[in-house]
Amino acid sequence: MVVASPNPNGNEKIQLVDLPVIDLSLPRSVVSKLIVKACEGYGFFMVINHGVPKEAISRMEEESLTFFSKTASEKQRAGPANPFGYGSKNIGHNGDMGEVEYLLFNTDKASIAQRCKTISDDPTKFSSAVSDYIEAVRELACELLEVIAEGLWVPDTSVFSRLITDVESDSVFRLNYYPPTSSSPTSKIGFGEHTDPQILTLLRSNDVGGLQISPQDGVWVPVTSDPAAFCVNVGDALQAMTNGRFVSVRHRALTNSFKSRMSMALFSGPPLNATMKALPEMVTPENPLVYKPFTWAEYKKKTCSLRLGDSRLNLFRTS
Repeated sequence: MVVASPNPNGNEKIQLVDLPVIDLSLPRSVVSKLIVKACEGYGFFMVINHGVPKEAISRMEEESLTFFSKTASEKQRAGPANPFGYGSKNIGHNGDMGEVEYLLFNTDKASIAQRCKTISDDPTKFSSAVSDYIEAVRELACELLEVIAEGLWVPDTSVFSRLITDVESDSVFRLNYYPPTSSSPTSKIGFGEHTDPQILTLLRSNDVGGLQISPQDGVWVPVTSDPAAFCVNVGDALQAMTNGRFVSVRHRALTNSFKSRMSMALFSGPPLNATMKALPEMVTPENPLVYKPFTWAEYKKKTCSLRLGDSRLNLFRTS
């Protein structure tokens, strides 16, 4: 079903599609088939019964909202984001803008503890909430990546997960806060369209909509917000490692006119020296190699000058 667009660009259309919601309490063989199908067809899916403790989620949300409710001058003490720390409006260093405030963390515990000294009046409490949340969600990410490997019939089922458990993993954790835009009758772009460069993203938001995905040009699919679920999406690195079988889909976040929206995202990334290349099982005479091998450091260096919506993986296509 396609309806007239309520979003900022009147030339766009909103397609109403139900994303797959996968119950992780189902038999593992069933879950693996469902996740692989979702990664191939949508690049996005939701998971319930995920095992992340409610306490870890509520503590992280409480600490985050406390920070974002501070005055502008208080929040600025935790910035500017370079790249970690507090940022507002400016997304990265290439001129991208959005109606968003954010905190960005490296996932190393020592780095988190140091960063929290400028974020909270009780840095130990905030640091503990961040570290515990990351640990629980990373465990879920590893489980999903191993289930994916099983579903792809890859003999080494830890081929993806060990990249994010490596002590040199370049994973990052981001808290996005979108203040209400009651002065405007329509939504605004909170975070512009882009793909996630890492392997896998696990995102949770409060009970306020705004996330949209674009499975095809000019069409946007709203993702129903469910605080009990995690939204999971394929990143560029996983698309390359599956030789294009999985799709890293463009997505964006819109603001809400009357309610604030907050999301918490773990971007599961590999070590800088890790080579991203298609698994042998993914390359066949019928499906030849799509992307040249590259290290994660090379990918970041080549794409760092690009704008948010620029295509990144195309720089590494074989033809």
